Amino acid sequence: MKKQRIMEVYPRVYQVGGNGLSHGDDCCIYLVDGGSSAAIIDCGAGTSTNRITDNIQAAGFDIGAIDTIIVTHGHIDHIGGLYFLQHALRSRTYAHELELPAVKDGRPELTAAGWYGVTYRPGEVHEVLSGAAGTITVGEVKLHWLHTPGHTPGGISLYADIEGARILFGQDIHGPFDTSWGSDMDHWRASMMRLLDLNADILCEGHFGVIAPGQEVKDYIEGYLRNYK
Repeated sequence: MKKQRIMEVYPRVYQVGGNGLSHGDDCCIYLVDGGSSAAIIDCGAGTSTNRITDNIQAAGFDIGAIDTIIVTHGHIDHIGGLYFLQHALRSRTYAHELELPAVKDGRPELTAAGWYGVTYRPGEVHEVLSGAAGTITVGEVKLHWLHTPGHTPGGISLYADIEGARILFGQDIHGPFDTSWGSDMDHWRASMMRLLDLNADILCEGHFGVIAPGQEVKDYIEGYLRNYK
């Protein structure tokens, strides 16, 4: 049986890593195809970046069109592959200013690299996001980002409205939480309420893959709110 290389989530949205598509340490990695350009959301732990790029190429995508990397937060399973993917893709990277001590400086207590037994090689952050919200244009797709602290201080979530559906990229909604890397449960609860207000049709989560339809997305987020009362 031929091994699955990527998974189409919705037109223009694909999962290209994580959940069996790449190394088990990787978070879920998503590709947004804007036509003239494309974006990668998160980079995995760094142990299988060649497999991720191979997956993308095997599915017929032009690697050269991926000009944007968006980092949702600075944990090693999301940023470990950043340095390598930056050089493979020649892409510009976006991250929130509050995550720079992890993403750019590589402070080990913030990256949680020790949990995975790896050493983080920091990548560059070319576009520093600040404030509560903004938009990153990827070809024909507008990716709106929201500052959603709680899991980490500078975590962001993204959403896009594509062909009548709202796609939410909400990495690590489930946690875990640790004050050593800046977790704040009050901030997290407020962030989850912001995500619920989006009324997303599809959730692309950081480790548990794709959740749909909209009622399932709502139930998923509310379930964690109940768990962490």
